[in-house]
Amino acid sequence: MLVYLNGEFVPHAQARVPVDDRGFLFADGVYEVVRVYEGRPFLMDAHLQRLRQGLAALRIDDPGADGFADVAERLLDQNGLRSGDATVYIQVTRGAAPRAHAFPPAGTPPTVYVAAKPFEPHPPAYYRDGVAAVTVPDTRWSRCDIKSVSLLANVLANQAAKEAGAFEALFVRDGIVLEGSHSNLFAVYDGALVTYPACNYILAGITRRQVIDLAEQLGIPVVEAPVPLDRVFAAAELFLSGTTTEILPVTRVDGRDIGDGRPGPITQRVQRAFRESI
Repeated sequence: MLVYLNGEFVPHAQARVPVDDRGFLFADGVYEVVRVYEGRPFLMDAHLQRLRQGLAALRIDDPGADGFADVAERLLDQNGLRSGDATVYIQVTRGAAPRAHAFPPAGTPPTVYVAAKPFEPHPPAYYRDGVAAVTVPDTRWSRCDIKSVSLLANVLANQAAKEAGAFEALFVRDGIVLEGSHSNLFAVYDGALVTYPACNYILAGITRRQVIDLAEQLGIPVVEAPVPLDRVFAAAELFLSGTTTEILPVTRVDGRDIGDGRPGPITQRVQRAFRESI
């Protein structure tokens, strides 16, 4: 498989970055994952816009994000990924420099890495029957809106879910359920979708935005508001949204059924609309 590294297309096995790269030393960088359906990147422009916002927030020079779409297309071609499902991974770090907490000298080139690979979708039963989730304390920093490569809290949360036999971990901060370790969360109350407001405490997902737009087209009210943990169990329906998750019903949280323990009608409507939008 070929990958793109700092302006060159090279075999994956030959791709190397210096040990002084700040992504390795400090998790000083941002990334994006773009879903590809039958060779077509989905919502690429929105992903690149969020990448640029992350670069600006971290004060990393834009290394030419406008050209990443073309890089992705070439990788899909050269790696034979024009059929089936795939993902494109894009990562930009502040570059390589002697280890020091302050930024390296001006002009230090960012490290750019782009890769495309096949993607194995989740089992159809997950979307038909729903999945379980557990709640965990939110120990992340307060700039979750930046899609940083610093994901240790997310890793530990998702491992807790795996060890509990669940699909996802839901972060709880000050009694409020915010989002999942790698997904956004929607609840259904009285026929309306409720999701935590876009702010620094969540990563406002590209798929989350797509869900909100689709719900408005379907005539489903959307409210961006906090959901206290005790109200989660009173929700008629819950579902996750994400690039690799798509629209995934949650039917159990912390061992308790949500609604009647089956995916609900609004979740199913959003699922259908999302698939049609692809």
